[in-house]
Amino acid sequence: MTTLRARTTQTSRTDPPTAPPPTRLPLWDRRFTLFFTARTISLFGDAMMPVATALAVGALYGISGVGFVLGTWTGTFVVLVLFGGVFADRFGARRMMVGADLVRVLTQGVLAAAFFAGTPPFWLLITMAALAGAAVAMFLPGTNGMVPLVAGEPQRANATLKVADALAHLLGPACAGLLIALTSAGTVYAIDAGTFALSALCLALIRFAPAGAPTDAAVRTGSSLRRDLRQGWQEFRARTWMWAVILIWVVYGVLLFGPLVPLSSALVGDRLGPNAYGLAVSFLGAGTVLGGLLALRMRPARPLAAGTLAMALYTVLPLCVAFGTDLPVLLAGHVLGGGALAFWSVMWATSVQTHTPPAVLNRVSAYELAGSVSGIALGQILAGPALALASPKHLLLVSAGAGLAGAAALFSVPAIRRLRRAVPPGDGESGAPGGPPGK
Repeated sequence: MTTLRARTTQTSRTDPPTAPPPTRLPLWDRRFTLFFTARTISLFGDAMMPVATALAVGALYGISGVGFVLGTWTGTFVVLVLFGGVFADRFGARRMMVGADLVRVLTQGVLAAAFFAGTPPFWLLITMAALAGAAVAMFLPGTNGMVPLVAGEPQRANATLKVADALAHLLGPACAGLLIALTSAGTVYAIDAGTFALSALCLALIRFAPAGAPTDAAVRTGSSLRRDLRQGWQEFRARTWMWAVILIWVVYGVLLFGPLVPLSSALVGDRLGPNAYGLAVSFLGAGTVLGGLLALRMRPARPLAAGTLAMALYTVLPLCVAFGTDLPVLLAGHVLGGGALAFWSVMWATSVQTHTPPAVLNRVSAYELAGSVSGIALGQILAGPALALASPKHLLLVSAGAGLAGAAALFSVPAIRRLRRAVPPGDGESGAPGGPPGK
């Protein structure tokens, strides 16, 4: 944790008066409160959707139908997310996010009406999934760029948002299952549409200081789409710490994150029952809350090095599942895994936001999102065929090994290990190690 050393100096009558130490900027001002509300509301709606899709679509079109709907959503996102980064930098992140929210009000509202009316046709489910995936591709790159605009301390903001994300994923699935059992899938989709409407309203109400302050509406002229994509790629590639992390994260996605859910659900469900797996997922969310709270307090001088140590602890999660531990140990492993991943996520997001020029931050975020999600999607696809080669236990041992090897690889790259925390103005720690953006 970064600390400040008090310096004692002798002063004379001619010495200038000592300037008061900089004060920490308040987090909960109007802009961040509106942004936090928008993200929390939409995250809660997002958290309900996997359960709603699995139960509602699965009941009508089976497992293959669920796979096609989710696959359409993910595939559309991966294909279009790079363009979302370009448009967010060109037209402003907030504008793109509001527009994406309004599109999702339409898609979820149409699905709600279709479920209320009876059985939605499969083509409608696929079409709305594609539109929703495209909207998310336009929305997510801007979230990274918005945080430095609405918060003076990005790390505190990221940690607070991570806690809200975890709580949403704790409550959202349970609410979706309860609502479907008591009412219908249409109710869940209608509520989801409402969350996006409220999110769009909150984002539209955010106002930025006019004179000299950065805004999210730096519209550029005379630039082509191809040139914007190339510039984003050049900025991404110029930072060794960034592209090295994403390369390792692709491997993580294929060998660790992607197959973890299907393999864990199969092993834990067969051994302890489906309720035990649901409880484990809840404890994973609880660990995420704890990891976010820890990231609120800790300010390591080398954030990615500290995050790497946390990711090494994440290996405990697949090991607990693979070795068939008792329920208390399994739950403890999920708490530790959730906390480790949340702590890394805050360190990573803050590093990207504070070491990337604001003019290209959304495009750079799009490249790192595309790399991360593509690895996870591939891992999910390969998890089923891999069972023909080895048992779930042995595959999870491979996942654990990949987790340790990935942490070692992260720590072995000097650009990752040595990247220092950039201290924003007014952070109250101007004497703490900071430094220019790392390459």
